[in-house]
Amino acid sequence: MPLSDERRLQRNKRVALYCLGFVAFMVGAAYAAVPLYDLLCRVTGLDGTTQVSTGNIKGVIDREMTVRFDSNIDGALPWTVTPSRPVTDQIGNVETIVFTAHNASDKAVTGTATFNVTPETTGLYFNKIECFCFTEQTLQPGETVEMPVTFFVDPDIANDRNLDPVRDITLSYTFYAVPSEGS
Repeated sequence: MPLSDERRLQRNKRVALYCLGFVAFMVGAAYAAVPLYDLLCRVTGLDGTTQVSTGNIKGVIDREMTVRFDSNIDGALPWTVTPSRPVTDQIGNVETIVFTAHNASDKAVTGTATFNVTPETTGLYFNKIECFCFTEQTLQPGETVEMPVTFFVDPDIANDRNLDPVRDITLSYTFYAVPSEGS
């Protein structure tokens, strides 16, 4: 039995409404994806995302961990960055290390850094108390600055049997130029 024109029009309107609702949902999901992924990484330590802390209240355990430091610099940033030497200490001890950055150009240059830790599964247990990451740093021509990082490895890492063989964590920063005004 064929559909009447009026019924066909209602059905088409309903399909169009469903399609419009689906498109609106997908646009909303696209906007929400980045903050939700960021939240997921911060909560779970996914992709080597570290945790943020105000200090270690859990104490220190007998197991030692070596933390190594690494820096990578985007070609557009005329800086040299020297990471700190590795630190070996008991898990839970709060440490402060320093990265040294030097602007090798003849003009002021602003840069910023992103970070991660490896093995990625240790991100959940690596806590930063103070860090220069995600803060724009402007270095004048020839200027050298020290950029401290204060951190600790959460003693709860000892409860994660999958991480028993881990004795080294690498904290790596990648430095990027920040586009200047008018460019």
